[in-house]
Amino acid sequence: MKMNSAQEKAVRHFKGPMMLLAGPGSGKTATMTRRVENLLETYHVNPGNILVVTFTKAAAREMKTRFEKLCEEAGLKADYRRVTFGTFHGVFYGILRHAYHLTGKNILSEERKYEMLKEIAYGKRLEIEDEKEFFQGLSQEISQVKNTRIPLEHYYSANCPDEVFRSIYITYVNRCRHARLLDFDDMLLYCYDLLDQRADIRRGWQEKFQFILVDEFQDINKIQYDIVKMLAAPQNNLFIVGDDDQSIYAFRGARPEIMMNFPKDFPKVQTELLSCNYRSTPQILEAAGKVIAGNKRRFRKKIYTENPPGPTPVIKMFEKGREEELYVKDCIQKARKEGCPYEEMAVLYRTNSGARFLVEILMEYQIPFQMRDSLPNLFDHWIARNMISYMRLAMGDRSRKEFLQVMNRPNRYISREALESETVSFEELRWFYEGKEWMCDRIDQMEEDLKTLRDMTPYGAINYIRHGVGYEEYLKDYAAYRKLRTEELYEVMEELAESARGFKTFAEWFSHIARYTEKLKEQARQQNTEKEGVVISTLHSAKGLEFDRVFIMDVNEGIIPYRKAAGEGDLEEERRLLYVGMTRARKELSLFCVGERHEKKLEPSRFLLEAGLVERRERL
Repeated sequence: MKMNSAQEKAVRHFKGPMMLLAGPGSGKTATMTRRVENLLETYHVNPGNILVVTFTKAAAREMKTRFEKLCEEAGLKADYRRVTFGTFHGVFYGILRHAYHLTGKNILSEERKYEMLKEIAYGKRLEIEDEKEFFQGLSQEISQVKNTRIPLEHYYSANCPDEVFRSIYITYVNRCRHARLLDFDDMLLYCYDLLDQRADIRRGWQEKFQFILVDEFQDINKIQYDIVKMLAAPQNNLFIVGDDDQSIYAFRGARPEIMMNFPKDFPKVQTELLSCNYRSTPQILEAAGKVIAGNKRRFRKKIYTENPPGPTPVIKMFEKGREEELYVKDCIQKARKEGCPYEEMAVLYRTNSGARFLVEILMEYQIPFQMRDSLPNLFDHWIARNMISYMRLAMGDRSRKEFLQVMNRPNRYISREALESETVSFEELRWFYEGKEWMCDRIDQMEEDLKTLRDMTPYGAINYIRHGVGYEEYLKDYAAYRKLRTEELYEVMEELAESARGFKTFAEWFSHIARYTEKLKEQARQQNTEKEGVVISTLHSAKGLEFDRVFIMDVNEGIIPYRKAAGEGDLEEERRLLYVGMTRARKELSLFCVGERHEKKLEPSRFLLEAGLVERRERL
């Protein structure tokens, strides 16, 4: 591949700091590998003195492979295999291992971390319905506290009461310390402390890594940056590559302002812009450029391409969500007939749960697809399990297991001690609460509700449980306790109702659930072995990929930007996320929005309106 002038300048750069702003599809990986090869060939740098850091093992492996192939083709005599390619965690753990003689036994796996957090949380007698979501959120918040080094007393949890979070955090940290265990975040904290406090060890690693290259620099967090700066000093041969317009990992602690302030931290920095895009058509870049221009805090840049022109990006608005998914199905079938491989088509969503109904349609029409993210099974959600338990009880099931699921949802104040056998009897419950008329009234009402449900359709039953039984009030109370948005729980109810619509009996709906669940399991099994079919992905997981045809779904206000994006910084990140999705497309790009979903009116995303793109929409 012939280098353009900006790439050549980056490759030839020798000493001192350099910032390479690399737009999407601009050949940054080729530039980085060529630069490392040039350090060896032209400047005769010792290969063991070069460190190349990136964020994922896959990216590190790919870059190492491409670099070694380049060196082989060039007939390089230097021992280029001694160049270090690694992730932040891998490199920093290597430093710790060398200093403290650590082994794999000292590393706390994500699975063991979750188990430990469960033990701690349940030891504090927390009542948690949404176990998976709760512990994922808890784990992310612990990481956030560690990576940003926020004083614990100044951190306010979005998952649970603040005093509960702080208690769990302190217990977790103490347990890890006592057992000499490090989680992934500790690798950064301990490495920083080691290099900060031990000048002799710091000097040793500074002499070892005299040339440092960092890929995807826009995704760096503060503690990673602080460690990199320590390692690069005093020579500051630090070569960073990234695109501030593609910084989309704030939830992992990434801060785009670190890249924005790099010239202030290193006043002698040389800056180059890779502005030539080798991926997309001029029309796609023009539309994406209009979107990202809405961000104020960014390096101003003009991305261009010498690729031939293509069709104008399509923007369509549908009345209802189901129309959107059926239309995408038709587009996929049409593109396949035109010769486009399934693997060159991608359907992108803001969240992984957004793909549920499209996946059902693809299954129904036997269109092969591959998931970049695991799709949460709607029917595994705790609310779904509650609905199913109500229906099973209505059908006559009296097992203790099903009764426990719903006896206090809403709260009827029924004690577990009242369930003396594996089979529950309403007569025995009334006998247990004899003399407590108000409790007997509640038990009578529950029995009546189950009789009412018995003759309903699944759709009708879900709505009756929600409004007639009082389940909606229970959700409101639980949302307040867990600091959740009540609307999010209501949306699960609405998705369940939509799924149940059209089924006449509980048994029919249960059969559908079983078939759907089995197909999801089959898809999960194939995910790591077969890379065939239309790609279904979140916008986050699509980063770094490219496809001939890209469909971005639900470009609506409240979805993109996400409803939780409150401040200006959050909105700018959402705008970057849409920009990343749009620039995945090589030849054709489609953005879809809907007027209504789950019987709620929706508006097109402000990002389309701001960019003037929504004027070209076509209502079907």
